[in-house]
Amino acid sequence: MSSTTSHHTTRQPHHTIVAATADSFTVKNPSSCRVIRRNGELAAFDYNKIVLAISKAFLAVEGGNAATSNRIHETVEKIATQVSEALFRHLPETAIVHIENIQDQVELILMRNGEQRVARAYVLYREQRAQLRAQSTPPANQATIAIVLADGTRQDLNKTRLQQIIEESASGLIDVDTNLILQQTLRHVFDGMSEQDVYLALVLSARSLIEREPDYSFMTARLLLDKLRREALSCVYQQHREATQCEMQNEYANYFQRYIRHAVEHELLDRELLNFDLAQLGNALQPQRDLQFGYLGLQTLYDRYFIHIDNARIELPQAFFMRVAMGLASREVEREVRAIEFYQLLSAFDFMSSTPTLFNSGTLRPQLSSCYLTTVPDDLDGIYSSLKDNALLSKFAGGLGNDWTRVRGLGAHIKGTNGKSQGVVPFLKVAN
Repeated sequence: MSSTTSHHTTRQPHHTIVAATADSFTVKNPSSCRVIRRNGELAAFDYNKIVLAISKAFLAVEGGNAATSNRIHETVEKIATQVSEALFRHLPETAIVHIENIQDQVELILMRNGEQRVARAYVLYREQRAQLRAQSTPPANQATIAIVLADGTRQDLNKTRLQQIIEESASGLIDVDTNLILQQTLRHVFDGMSEQDVYLALVLSARSLIEREPDYSFMTARLLLDKLRREALSCVYQQHREATQCEMQNEYANYFQRYIRHAVEHELLDRELLNFDLAQLGNALQPQRDLQFGYLGLQTLYDRYFIHIDNARIELPQAFFMRVAMGLASREVEREVRAIEFYQLLSAFDFMSSTPTLFNSGTLRPQLSSCYLTTVPDDLDGIYSSLKDNALLSKFAGGLGNDWTRVRGLGAHIKGTNGKSQGVVPFLKVAN
C-alpha cells in the first residue's frame, strides 16, 4: 500500500472521486501509521484506499454515471475525512490499526451521514469478500506469527496460552464472551509485535466491551492482572516468568519475600522491613482477593501506586497492601500480628488508607499525612518561603491549604518601598 499522491488536472470517468484526496493527503494520511492486514502482515496506511472503497459503494448504488457527479465527489471526500479523523482522534500518528477496524468505521460513518443504501452495498461487498477468503486456502504465514520478548528473542505466538488466560479471567462471570475477546485480540496481533503489546491488546479488547456488560470490568481487571503478574515476576525473579491466578496460590508467598528484598536492594523500601518475619507475612496473603478489583480500580493502582523499577511494576495487589500494613505496624510490639490485621482490613476493602499512606508507607520517606495547613506571613521573604514549603510538602503527596488572610490587601501602604500593595492575587498566580 503506497503513500504516494497525485494531482489530476482532468476528470476521468472512474477516477474522479478518488483524485481529489491528494491535496489534503498529509493531514488525512499519517505517514507513520500502519495497518494490520488479515494475514498478519503490516502495510502503510493509505487514505486513498478508503476513498476508493467508498467510491465503489456509491457507484454500486448510483450507477457508473455518478463518477462525474460533484455531489458524489464531495460526499465521498467528506465521509473519507470523517473516517480518518475517527480512526486517529485518540491515537498517535504512529498507531497500528487493523483493516477490520477501518472498514467498521466506514460502515458507521456512512450510516451517520444517512447513506443507508450505500452502507448496505458496502456491507454486502465485505460479506462477499469474506466468503471468498473463507473458500480459499489461508496464507501459510498466518499460523506463524512470532512475538518479541523483553530480551529481544522471538517465539511463536501461543494462542493456547491466550485462550487459557481469557478462560481463567472469565471464571465466575456470566455475561462475557471469551471467544469474542480472543478473536478481537488476534485481529490486532502481527508478526514481530512485542509480548507486552500482545497482552495489552488483550486488555484493550475486553475494555472496549465494559459499556456493554459490567462483568467485562472484572474480566478486564483480571486480564490486566495477568499482564501485571508477568511484569512483576519477571522483574523480581530477574528472568522471564509468568503465572496464572491459580498458580499464584502457591507462588505468592515466595514472590512476596523476594519482592521485599528486591525493593530494599534498589532503595525503594525501608531496610527495616527486612526485620519482619517475611515468611509469616507471605503465608498470610490472600491471592483470591486480587479478583475483587474492577478495571478502573486496578488500572489506577497500576498507573499511580504500585512501586516500579525502570517503569516495570514489581508490586502485585496483595504485596502492595501488605507493604502498606508493614509500614503502619513497624513500631508496634507484635508487629507481624498487627501488620496482618492491617492487611486484612485493606485487602478486603473494609478500610482504605489515604493516598500519601498508600504511596509512602514502608518506603524510605514514610510521609503518611494527607493535608498540611499553613499561614502565609505578610512579607516577601515569608511569602516565597511558604511557596517553597508547598513544593517540598507536595513532593511526597501532601495536600496543601494556605491561609492568606495575613497578607495585606490591594492598595495597602508598603513602608519599605513607599508604594501600594497589589494585593494577594499576583502571589496566588505564582502559587497556582
